[in-house]
Amino acid sequence: MRRPKSWEPSVQSTQVEAEASDGEGGGDTEMTQKETVPDPALSKKTKQPKECFLIQPKETNKDATKTRKRRKKKITDILAKSEPKPGTPEDLQKLMKDYYSSNRSVIELEELNIPDSCFLKSNDLTHSLSSYLKEICPKWVKLRKSHSEKKSVLMLIICSSAIRALELIRSVTAFRGDSKVMKLFAKHIKVQEQVKLLEKRVVHLGVGTPGRIKELVKQGGLNLNPLKFLVFDWNWRDQKLRRMMDIPEIRKEVFELLEMGVLNLCKSESLKLGLF
Repeated sequence: MRRPKSWEPSVQSTQVEAEASDGEGGGDTEMTQKETVPDPALSKKTKQPKECFLIQPKETNKDATKTRKRRKKKITDILAKSEPKPGTPEDLQKLMKDYYSSNRSVIELEELNIPDSCFLKSNDLTHSLSSYLKEICPKWVKLRKSHSEKKSVLMLIICSSAIRALELIRSVTAFRGDSKVMKLFAKHIKVQEQVKLLEKRVVHLGVGTPGRIKELVKQGGLNLNPLKFLVFDWNWRDQKLRRMMDIPEIRKEVFELLEMGVLNLCKSESLKLGLF
């Protein structure tokens, strides 16, 4: 006999009853587990460190131009844009004022001025050393014949190094004639040896560096009073394209030498300066 549908137990109702019966016995334990055990999803989130990204600002055109402006110009850059200009008396005067401006008063700076009449015609970059010397000193033969004083020279040629001094001595052959030429630099030659040579013989022309010439004057081995011509190897450039006055050590020694009696000789018009 078939039962009516109302008497058939519902699967859903039995499942609900079973869940209700289970819930009555284990409700407390389930609640305690939820309270004590942390949520694994939350713990993973807290353990993972957060990554920070710093965004660097992009270099603008303005910043690029600033860095370009700050870069110090090299001599090669300047010479690439313009042709080298020959040295002038104004260049020497300006260098002296710039060098002494920080530790000299206005009156002392005025005393360093060299009269314009003291300067000879400067090299226009077309001369050899011999042709330039012949132009500024046409009466050299007569002058050297009348010179008989020891520990002195008639003409000084100042350059930046011993190697350059040797080159100048070789290139002055056409001008020197029978003149006695002496090397006045420190390489392989001691000061005392040069002092003895100056004491023994008459020298007409000296070629060397300002540091050694200054030392000879300081030790009394070289007297500047008979000096008639002082020529600077001004326009020549070394492998780094530096002139002698571009080198700080040489520039310092030149100015110190000028103050050791050269400026006074210029003002008395007994000494002439030339820029080769």
